[in-house]
Amino acid sequence: MTPTIALTLAIAVLAVILFATERLRVDVIALLVLLAVALTGLVTPVEAFAGFSSPAVITVWAVYIVSAGLFKTGVADLLGERILRFSGPSEPRLIIVLMLTCGVLSAFMNNIGATAVLLPGVISIARKTGVPASRLLIPLSFASLLGGNMTLIGTPPNVLAASILAERGLPTLAFFDFAPTGAVVFGVGILYMVTVGRHLLPARLPAEEQLTRRVREYLSEVRVKPAGPLDGRTLAESRLGADYDLTVVRLVRGGQALPGWHAGTRLAADDLLTVEGPAAALVRARDKLGLAVEAERDLPPEAMQSGSVGLVEAILAPHSRIVGRSLKQIRFRDRFDFTALAIWRRGAVITERLSDVALAFGDALLLQGSRDKLKPLQLSDEFLVLEPIQIERPRAVKRVVAVSILIGIVGLVTLAQFPIALAMLLGAVAMVLSGCLSMDEAYESIAWRSVFLIAGMLPLGTALESSGAARYFAELVVGGLGPWGPVAIMAGIYVLASLITEPMSNAAATVLIVPIAIDVALSLGASPQAFVLITVIAASTSFLTPVGHQANLLVMGPGGYRFSDYTRVGALLNVLIMLVTLWLVPRLWPLFP
Repeated sequence: MTPTIALTLAIAVLAVILFATERLRVDVIALLVLLAVALTGLVTPVEAFAGFSSPAVITVWAVYIVSAGLFKTGVADLLGERILRFSGPSEPRLIIVLMLTCGVLSAFMNNIGATAVLLPGVISIARKTGVPASRLLIPLSFASLLGGNMTLIGTPPNVLAASILAERGLPTLAFFDFAPTGAVVFGVGILYMVTVGRHLLPARLPAEEQLTRRVREYLSEVRVKPAGPLDGRTLAESRLGADYDLTVVRLVRGGQALPGWHAGTRLAADDLLTVEGPAAALVRARDKLGLAVEAERDLPPEAMQSGSVGLVEAILAPHSRIVGRSLKQIRFRDRFDFTALAIWRRGAVITERLSDVALAFGDALLLQGSRDKLKPLQLSDEFLVLEPIQIERPRAVKRVVAVSILIGIVGLVTLAQFPIALAMLLGAVAMVLSGCLSMDEAYESIAWRSVFLIAGMLPLGTALESSGAARYFAELVVGGLGPWGPVAIMAGIYVLASLITEPMSNAAATVLIVPIAIDVALSLGASPQAFVLITVIAASTSFLTPVGHQANLLVMGPGGYRFSDYTRVGALLNVLIMLVTLWLVPRLWPLFP
């Protein structure tokens, strides 16, 4: 092993470790990788920054814009409305129709977007049919990952793999070259979830109900004493939240719940406040503010919602800019006029000091506020409210335009042989010019974290190739598994890619493994396309953990899932898809043409 190869592999291993520990953001890790390969001379400065102008990167962010056009015009919502009509209340049929819808949608828009746009509709279906959301949301997430394997633009690994093949001067993969393998794998995934997987899914209360029950345990009623410290003061001046960590969820005056109360509402003697918070905080507030604590009793559901006031569940949107920031920092109450009552985070319920909790992707928030204020929250790019959204008519009439643009993109790539990056960029611009979304919405729809992740990791792929590290690793694989034949070697690459994609993103795993897969194929005199297909399918099988893919995290809170739920359902699916892929790919793509 030469020093250059050792250095390249060391940077690659360190990157995997950093991704696994999650101590740094993935885009920061990617930029550190870029700097490492550039400063050590493994790549030239031009090669280091080439990722930002790569056709693969341009294609990825253009896909986000086209996906946003489909979302803003309500195309995906319309599909969601049709799901219940075709499936009825039957759980197996629901799973089939949900997975088919999400998978087909995911083939033409990004995985996370396909999951996000259908998620509110699935929650609504669960409420109407009585089927627990936890029986539907993992199938939804897994379908988005499986469906992305069917087209070139379905998932970033496909775009990256095709780009790497082209850069190596090898025959690349066309738009629908992924379809035969992807469709069979997708079908196997649906069959598994309906016959085996659904019996491994938990039947758990949705996060919203678990959060509501937990919050009700912390509810108390206090009365404002006449001539007391709070008599005549506004809710903001009471400092109940800022100083005592108590959240007011209802205000009763004269025996009637007061509608439309807010931070500026002035308290009066004998007002009855329903507050949420720990007992110790309640005692402090009682002693300092002269509140009279009412006798303990089971508070009815209307203690948290009434005519104009309701409870809603929201999660952080896929491209939210407030990840890592607290509700206090973003002035959540002032911006949206909703109050956070609890946060569900990876199986745990947080009810104390909510305003100071740094929000993480996958958090589910139980919010209380006026139903009249719901629409601004739904239209926010920061939160995804798990309630069906009404698309404004000017946008809704552009559904045909949005679908036509998508069909046009596919036609340009498949029939006119347009470069995929050029066709996607043309489609993105068409979405803006046609009014399907504004330019600001186009910018906001792009997952810049993913863009920087891919652009930052691409130089490592270049370094793996130019340093000989990919070839060195390929020789180790061939030397170790060669005696058992090419299928055994493909199995080794598949296992490596599927394991490494869990701590890393599937895009980063593709950048690392595809160069090795290509060198393995060339050393055997086999078809590089077959080995690349094996790699990208393996990189998309992030079924073992919720952190393996953002689509999994997106459904974790609404489904009330625990970490182990994904492993229990996904482990056998991983093995099944590997066996099907290893059998199918050599037959569709002969290894030795």
